[in-house]
Amino acid sequence: MIRVMLVDDQTLVRQGVRSLLELADGIAVVAEAADGQQAVEKVPEVAPDVLLMDMRMPVMSGLDALRTLAARGQLPPTIILTTFDDDQLVLAGIKLGAKGYLLKDVSLDQLVSAIQTVAAGGSLVQPVVTARLLSGLEGLQTEFHSLEQPDPLTERETEILRLMAGGFSNKEIANSLGVAEGTIKNHVSNILSKLGVRDRTRAVLKAFELKLV
Repeated sequence: MIRVMLVDDQTLVRQGVRSLLELADGIAVVAEAADGQQAVEKVPEVAPDVLLMDMRMPVMSGLDALRTLAARGQLPPTIILTTFDDDQLVLAGIKLGAKGYLLKDVSLDQLVSAIQTVAAGGSLVQPVVTARLLSGLEGLQTEFHSLEQPDPLTERETEILRLMAGGFSNKEIANSLGVAEGTIKNHVSNILSKLGVRDRTRAVLKAFELKLV
């Protein structure tokens, strides 16, 4: 059972997401919060497997909540709930450790798939929003310490990077390619090193920026 916590100041949004998830097998909403401060207080107590969090909220924003939880080492795998107007907040959230984002009009299948992906260690880069996010990548430049032209990826590394961009976890990639999960972990480490990034989400964004995928 994947335990999910919802954080959004709009009661109707929380009710809508909860109603959707009640239709899905293997997922349970175990807590809700109406602002970032409540989220910061409840997350350590509830210990959800996945956090669904809005960015624009009163009292404490989702971004500040992400920053606080990350600084304390208490940030669970987090999906940002967003609209088309929140591109810069999404980028900032990803920089702070969020695993991806969903539009608030997401379908049940997309929502369930996203939660399962993030719970399994994957990340999300929705094509429908990626192009808009890439327009703000200049704000991420200081996060990348690789050379302008990083060491070229091998054919296998490029293949794995494409699967990472699809949101697949190491285990899913390993199963797809018929190799051990440890082998994939080694490849991912090499990819991160070559791209000069710290995590999978930044690797995917960097890959799109450099047109590697």
